[in-house]
Amino acid sequence: MTGQIWTALHETVRQEIMRRVRAGEYQIGEALPSVPALAKEFSVSVITIKRALRDLQPAGILRSVPGQGTFVREQRRFIRDLDFSLTSFEDALRLGLKPSLHLVSLTTERMQDPAFDVLEPPDGLMLCVRKVIFADGTPIMYDTSYLPRSLPNEVVDQFGEKFIGDVLRDHGTQFTKTKLLIDAAPASEQAQQTFAIANGYPMLRRLYRLNTTDKSFSVFGVTESPFDRLACVVELDAEHKGTKRKK
Repeated sequence: MTGQIWTALHETVRQEIMRRVRAGEYQIGEALPSVPALAKEFSVSVITIKRALRDLQPAGILRSVPGQGTFVREQRRFIRDLDFSLTSFEDALRLGLKPSLHLVSLTTERMQDPAFDVLEPPDGLMLCVRKVIFADGTPIMYDTSYLPRSLPNEVVDQFGEKFIGDVLRDHGTQFTKTKLLIDAAPASEQAQQTFAIANGYPMLRRLYRLNTTDKSFSVFGVTESPFDRLACVVELDAEHKGTKRKK
């Protein structure tokens, strides 16, 4: 019986906090009262308050910033095509976005995540480009791209100013095929910092391989986005090609 009462209290607190957010009593970006203050207001334990706040984070209602408190998240989601690689400024505009990027780092690394195995990555060192992609001023993706180390310096120098796809196309690269792996995974340490989210927060993750006309040259990468920030849409033909109808 005690457990049932505790659960009911937790759900009551959670629903009331959600109601306040939706009613605008807690504004976007505003810090909620402290956990002890909420516990006193609701006449429940600190544990009950913490559970209610924790449950509202994966739902995209709240975000927790260590040492600062719990804040109301902006309720905005960007929709994009499933095969949209966000390597092209023109493609971003086509989706109605105002894109921009922030270069985080340029390093030389191996692709060590076993999730890449299905994309058949190379074994050696590659140029690793990490960046944050914004849409209308809001960070929506943390992108890590892997490219051949043989790229000229004048090409690499432009990665801090333009999307990788645009830079490569400007220098004669022609893309032929995109292979994607979509999954869910806890946020990486870099993504946690970018989106101000807690360790273990679930992310929409897209691993990709962009093939070119040069069979020895492919671009690999992985993008991470909070589920409440980005969604994908895909169109499928109603009838598979080659299917024969019965007369």
